[in-house]
Amino acid sequence: MLHRISLISLLSLFLIGGSSAIHAQQKLSRAEKQLVKLVSSNNDEAIAFLEEVVNINSGTLNLKGVREVGKLFGEAFDGIGFETEWEEMPEEMNRAGHLIAKIEGNQGKKLLLIGHLDTVFEKNSPFQTFERINDSIATAPGGNDMKGGDVIIIYALKALRQAGLLDDASIEVVFTGDEESTGKPLSISRKSLIEAAKRADYALGYETSTGFDYATVARRGASGWHLVTHGKRAHSSGVFSENTGAGAIFEISRILNEFYNEVRGEELLTFNPGLLYGGTFMEYDDKSGQAEVFGKTNVVAQRAEVRGGLRFISEEQKERARAKMREIVNSGNLPQTSAEISFTDSYPAMPMTDGNMGLLKQLSDVSVALDQGEIKPYDPGKRGAADISFIAAHVDGALGGLGSMGSGAHTPQETVNLNTFEALTQRTAVFLYRLIRE
Repeated sequence: MLHRISLISLLSLFLIGGSSAIHAQQKLSRAEKQLVKLVSSNNDEAIAFLEEVVNINSGTLNLKGVREVGKLFGEAFDGIGFETEWEEMPEEMNRAGHLIAKIEGNQGKKLLLIGHLDTVFEKNSPFQTFERINDSIATAPGGNDMKGGDVIIIYALKALRQAGLLDDASIEVVFTGDEESTGKPLSISRKSLIEAAKRADYALGYETSTGFDYATVARRGASGWHLVTHGKRAHSSGVFSENTGAGAIFEISRILNEFYNEVRGEELLTFNPGLLYGGTFMEYDDKSGQAEVFGKTNVVAQRAEVRGGLRFISEEQKERARAKMREIVNSGNLPQTSAEISFTDSYPAMPMTDGNMGLLKQLSDVSVALDQGEIKPYDPGKRGAADISFIAAHVDGALGGLGSMGSGAHTPQETVNLNTFEALTQRTAVFLYRLIRE
């Protein structure tokens, strides 16, 4: 097992080793210089398109809005010669569906480009519109996470089409409509994405950029856990007695304390109890995330619950943590109490691989040739889960964090950096060109 410090050190050494050969200044070819110029000439149009799609609310549960944004992107793909389709999700999943666009050829590597159409800002959010603060920055709900990345994909591909460089390429694009709140079951909501990955050599994710000098080669996975404890309901005057015992809240406190002391410590492993409630009677609404609880200070609690999240860098680490948590729950129970824990899978981990590192080297070469500097691996402990995690195991190499730059994602202060948009799109256009010529 790689600890966090050794993992990051390994990634850095991987890049530094032989850097004089790998990252020597490279020249752009004539075709690549043409791509750079085409991206520049289209940049104002790209920013205008970004503003248009940002101003359409597409919170995950606003199905109409997600479909409307998907329609605009679909038309943009149609305009550059891609075949597009809208994949509806079953009505009971309460998710809009996904946009799929593709061209099929026989040249170079088969690529999968990943984006998402939905945002965390639902129809009732007060933060709804694109607004320029100055020439460099605009506040934009979902502009950074991740409509900006979607627009980068479109306008990089548009430049390639205008230059006549897509004629025999094989590229599939999947823009999901439910990345911010993934539809269940995953076997349906992520089926097309996984199938697309199985047809691809490389996958590139365009969610929120980590900056000019970083890209994501590994991401932690995410899963949920639900802990329930039971005590004996009785008058509080008898608490701690042999007949009454400790009650459900003391038992859940014991377990959480042991989680903290016994499970915590592995690098890149975190677990968070996000919601805790206990008492005599309780109800939990899974859709709203709200709990209603009744209890009295003179009554020993008969039930307590915690709902939490678990982050991990590998399936092996996840299973080790779960095993420790189960052991703590099932042993050493306080008098007259019992407990059980259950786990739900959400996002798998995206482990660091040689293929991912090879892609990073190629992207760094492009960046150096564009005078944008070398690109290093981003600390996986600082990134959340994303759609690329579902497919990383099915491709020879995967990279994430290639989208637009900005700040404040998921907050009413979310911004997109307009000054960096052109350069990031140029980088993508040249990178894609090199991959489809391999």
